[in-house]
Amino acid sequence: MAASIVALLALSLFLPPLLLVAWKHWRWGRTARHVIVVVLGDVGRSPRMQYHALSLAKSGFSVTLLGFCNSKPHDELLQSDKIQIVGLTDLQRLAVGPHVLQYGVKVVFQAVHLLWKLMCTEPAAYIFLQNPPGLPAIVVCWFAGCLRGSKLVVDWHNYGYSIMGLVHGPSHPLVLLAKWYEKLCGRLSHLNLCVTNAMRDDLAENWGIKAVTVYDKPASFFKETPLDLQHQLFVKLSHTYPVFRACSESSDPGTERSAFTERDALSGAVTHLCGRPALLVSSTSWTEDEDFSILLAALEKFEHLIDSGESLPSLVCVITGKGPLKDYYSRLICQKGFRHIQVCTPWLEAEDYPLLLGSADLGVCLHRSSSGLDLPMKVVDMFGCCLPVCAVKFQCLHELVKHEENGLVFEDSEELAVQLQTLFSKFPDPAGKLYQFRESLRESEQLRWDESWERTVLPLISDT
Repeated sequence: MAASIVALLALSLFLPPLLLVAWKHWRWGRTARHVIVVVLGDVGRSPRMQYHALSLAKSGFSVTLLGFCNSKPHDELLQSDKIQIVGLTDLQRLAVGPHVLQYGVKVVFQAVHLLWKLMCTEPAAYIFLQNPPGLPAIVVCWFAGCLRGSKLVVDWHNYGYSIMGLVHGPSHPLVLLAKWYEKLCGRLSHLNLCVTNAMRDDLAENWGIKAVTVYDKPASFFKETPLDLQHQLFVKLSHTYPVFRACSESSDPGTERSAFTERDALSGAVTHLCGRPALLVSSTSWTEDEDFSILLAALEKFEHLIDSGESLPSLVCVITGKGPLKDYYSRLICQKGFRHIQVCTPWLEAEDYPLLLGSADLGVCLHRSSSGLDLPMKVVDMFGCCLPVCAVKFQCLHELVKHEENGLVFEDSEELAVQLQTLFSKFPDPAGKLYQFRESLRESEQLRWDESWERTVLPLISDT
């Protein structure tokens, strides 16, 4: 009730000036070659919407990208003269009052603020919106589009209500309200995109929404990293993260070493260190849909195998990302007391992340879709770098990871530990299974984002 009163008061105060701005902009008419891309989240952590913006710009559109500016986006986005990033204000929840009231105030603020930004932006032919989060963005973008003649395109990455359900439970009133809102307002869009065929079918059968599947594909900068660039990256990261530092110095004082590589002082040639550790990487938003206790338990079993005399390499495990559960898992990692395994949890610059994936030996994905209908983009990026992957099993993972073809699928820590043992048993011998998976990825000739976007999305908006 209180949230409703706040909403009515806010709308009564702000709606008249918003309508005045809309009337002025309506007289100008929409701009056919302009698109607004909306992310009610951190732009730097929304790669798919960054890719949409870049593809639109390469196709001749001018783009205004609205979102929170908490993390640095890719340099290509910042350097484009066709893309303007407009920051949104990220209002934190109030520290006092009932949770429903806190949430209601935040939603009302976001609705009014987003509508104002949309009304003050150059009129556009299309508004591309990421969902989730879609509350209150779907209805706000639709309303702004009605006032200004813009068509709404919703890009369904997942269902927002299913993510809320991980925290509050599926029967919580807020979760049920969010589901009702998404199902009702999702039908307001002119065009719907989604990330899997399974989601496309679910939207059609259960929501009455027709969507086009646009699979995540790696951008062109996700590729294998040359050895000299690997060395530069490791040396750079070693200044901040000790796991990248060499365990011992070279007898030649001019030789530069990292934990994995060394550069010859005379020739400048870079080689892998003999007896180097294996580099395992994972990335995460540290939320409830990724259970990193599975990986930690598997690493414990891997260490026990080394202690028992198995011929296995030591490991450096790098888990990148930001999120609410990072501190919790960091404490768990510290309690493990690993001797043959080092774990590092950095936040990398946008340009360093592809280089790290292209330098690694194995990727691990612990993403379990809250809806069972989306796919982990991190695996797409790893495959773009020809990096073999072990991924936890869920409903539609088969649309991306083919077990024993381009990676391995596991259900628990026991299976993951066996897979780690199998893949690293001959490391770094090229006759090992790890190398075979990498060769398979190299030969697969994967489709890249730009080419995929031009085939699937561009024809849908070419009527402008």
